[in-house]
Amino acid sequence: MLQQTSVARVMPKYDAFLEAFPTPEALAQASLGDALRLWSGLGYPRRCRNLQATAVVLHEQFNGRMPSSLDELLALPGIGQYTARAVLAFAHRIDVAVVDVNVSRVLSRLEGVPMKARALQELADELIPEGLAWEWNQVMMDFGARHCTVRSPQCDSCPVRSQCRYKGVGEDPAQLSAGVSKPQARFEGSDRQARGRAMRAVSSGAMNINDVVEAMRVEEQRALALIASLVNEGLLQRTDAMITLP
Repeated sequence: MLQQTSVARVMPKYDAFLEAFPTPEALAQASLGDALRLWSGLGYPRRCRNLQATAVVLHEQFNGRMPSSLDELLALPGIGQYTARAVLAFAHRIDVAVVDVNVSRVLSRLEGVPMKARALQELADELIPEGLAWEWNQVMMDFGARHCTVRSPQCDSCPVRSQCRYKGVGEDPAQLSAGVSKPQARFEGSDRQARGRAMRAVSSGAMNINDVVEAMRVEEQRALALIASLVNEGLLQRTDAMITLP
């Protein structure tokens, strides 16, 4: 839920979602439409679709528990390297590094050169104190978020200044490293905004496609193409002129 979405927007939805679906089994047995209704307002509904699909796999193949191997986690719908490693480190306390944008920035500055994703991951894994992945990963993330920040890193008071090759001088190597935040495309007037309006419009029940198009507030052909894409992705269903959640 927190991917590209603020904590303030997520928390009410998170609490409601867990109340409705407290276990993978509960989510697996629900319809995707039920899950999407509670997800409404968070955006990126593919995340909800993948979450529900993952719940089905966990219920059917893993007795409702998250697997503890990287390969098994990566095989789950919508799970990539970052999420898989976060599960290993925080749920299973396995010694793997979780490289988010903050960790990427810290490591590339320490090394003094732009770094690719594989090199960042290898270095991060090497640095983990044995048996302390749960604590270490949180320290690294918080250090990047609070101290080694994007625009105003506190280099003068940095506890690892003597080991840092950047020290706030010259071109910032983090800017060219893998994993750094890129400016997000403008939301106002975007396809994401129009798709979100379509999802919200049908969250309370079936609607005629013409009414959905009107709710999207973009020109008709563009709206119809976006509705078709949502149907193709399994996020909406169309029966003749009626549009519903799955």
